[in-house]
Order: sequence, then C-alpha cells, then structure tokens
Amino acid sequence: MIGGGKDAFIGAVHRLAMNMDGQVELVAGALSINPDIAVESGKMLFLDEDRIYTDYKVLLEKEAAMPADKRIDFVSIVTPNFVHFPPAMMALEKGFNVVIEKPITFTLDEAKQLKVKLEETGLSLLLCHTYTGYPMVKQAKQLVKSGALGNIRKVYVEYPQGWLSTFLEKTGQAQASWRTDPKKSGKAGCMGDIGTHAFNLAEYVTGLQVTELCSNINIVVEGRMLDDDGAAFLKFDNGATGVLMATQIAAGEENNVKIRVYGEKGGIEWKHEDANTLLVKWLDKPTEIYRTGGGYNSSFAAHNTRTPAGHPEGFLEAFGNLYRNFALTVRAKIDGEQPKDEWLDFPGVEEGVRGMAFVENVIESGKSDVKWKEFIV
Repeated sequence: MIGGGKDAFIGAVHRLAMNMDGQVELVAGALSINPDIAVESGKMLFLDEDRIYTDYKVLLEKEAAMPADKRIDFVSIVTPNFVHFPPAMMALEKGFNVVIEKPITFTLDEAKQLKVKLEETGLSLLLCHTYTGYPMVKQAKQLVKSGALGNIRKVYVEYPQGWLSTFLEKTGQAQASWRTDPKKSGKAGCMGDIGTHAFNLAEYVTGLQVTELCSNINIVVEGRMLDDDGAAFLKFDNGATGVLMATQIAAGEENNVKIRVYGEKGGIEWKHEDANTLLVKWLDKPTEIYRTGGGYNSSFAAHNTRTPAGHPEGFLEAFGNLYRNFALTVRAKIDGEQPKDEWLDFPGVEEGVRGMAFVENVIESGKSDVKWKEFIV
C-alpha cells in the first residue's frame, strides 16, 4: 500500500475491504510521506520491519528485486490525486498490478499514458468506483443490458453532499484541505471528487457513453479555489439524454447517490440510502421491487451478494467486492486461467480515462460561453 497511514480515512477503508474475503494479505507499505508516521503505521499493521518503507520508490525497487514467491502481486495506491500517476506508472514498469483511487490521475494525459503502459504489460488495474460494487447496481446493469427496458431514452444521476457547506478547509481539516487545493486535486473539486462517481455510474449502468455535455460549474463558498457545486446536461451515443448533478454544499445531505434510467418499456431506480433495493418501473404493470439476496437476480448480482436476503450490505461490502473480483482475476491470470466474466466486472483504466475526460470536459464547458461541447477523450 502506498499512502493510507494511521490518520488517513480511505486507507483504512481499503484495508477493511481487502481483508474481507481472505484473498489479500497486506505485506508491505510506504504509508506516509512523513517517515515517522510511515514507520509507526507499518508497525501498527504488524508489517515486517524490513517491508515498512518511507518512500514508495524504494518500496517498488526492493519489492521488485525479491524472489517471485515473496514479492508483492499488486500495489494499492490511496494517496491524493497528485500522487496517483508516478507510483502507478512505476509499479506497472516493475511488473506489478495496480489498485488505484479515483480519479485515476491528475490529468487526462497521465490517464492515457497509464492505459498505454497497461496494454504493453498485460497487467491488471482496478479503479475504485465503489458504487459499481453494489449487488443491485450490478442487477440494474444486467436488466438494462438484457433489453428488458427497451431502448434507453433518459438518464438522471445525482450525488448530493453537504460536508463542504462551510469554508472547512480554513480549519485545517485534512480531507477538505487537499480536495479543495488545485495543486493537489487538479482542475476540479466537487466534479473530480464525486461528479466522477456519478458520471461513472451513469455509463456503467446504461452501458452507454457520453458524447456531448453542457455544464454549469459553481464555487458557492466564498474563498474556495475549486468548484463545490455543478450540473450537466448529457447526450449519449444512442441518442438518449441525461442530467447529472453533483454538489458538496447541500447542507444536511450525506452521500445519497441516486440513479434513474428510463427506456421505452420501463425504468429503474437505485439510491444509496436504500442500497439493497432496486425499483423496476413498468409502463403497463405495477412496479417491481428487487432485493439483494433474491433468487431471481442475475449471476453478477448473486456473485457480489455476501449475506442472506434481509441482511444489509453496504459501502464496505461493495468495496470488498471490488477487491475480491480484482484478486480473483489477478490470481487466475497468474495461474494461466481465464477469469470468469463476473470476476472481470470491475472498473479499470478505460473508466479511468473517461473519468478524467469528464473532468476536463465538464470544467471546460462550465467556463465557456459556448456551453454544449463534444465529449473529447
């Protein structure tokens, strides 16, 4: 693991997720840019002292030199955006598979470079768009893919948060400070942090790709350097249209991601606050309620369901599904076997490139007087 020391939020989440199925063992780490915190964090996690590093470059060099039966199989990068690309590229060059937080890189060009390197090496990359790991999101995708809803016409996706309703970064709060700093976050604040989740969810569930967008980007809290609110009209490659909203100044909201997709025969609705439920709405019959654990669900939803029906499955389990599917895929490739389709159903470098393209296009449209623009990748 690179990043994710004792005071980091997302690093702890990754460790819980990777431990959930006994498929992954954390054996080495460069857990902080602060040497003292890196060492202390490694000891707290019971890593061997000779595999606790204070520099990710040293970690990758020394791990690559180890015997095949001892060196790491993949590296998990849980640093802020501006420290995604260098360790990811170096890891691929050293022959290591990669898990990386979203957005994949600091710029679109970096994302494209990673894609080229990944294709050269034949290695695997997991991009942690957590919401794709929920069983009912996978069920929604399979329903759309089956054609049950008919031709898709309309997509609504939203991600409201309220935690940045005040000038929180002024207080020195770590999560707020780096996410609102263009030197660490990139061109976008809200749209890079959670807008990319909404964008990815829309393309993942529908199987469609955005071809044009028209956006309005706002900085609501005075003194903030990056966007904290925005929305975009979307056009998809099949002619469907959509609306995307992401905001971090909706006071009182937590992480209530929601998506609605409508076809000519019916529609689906999924929301994070009731993640075990998928509503399927029909033109000519009553609404159906699909539930996690139901025997009627697809193999993709069933594979990613951990408990009997009625037992809540949430954020950590969805995150765990990403790690398990990635681990199963990596192990199969190491053994010279073909991974199952259900295992391969995790976001990767292609989603990473499109996510960075979304950031660049949505910000460019937001700043332009000519609002509609082609979605350029």
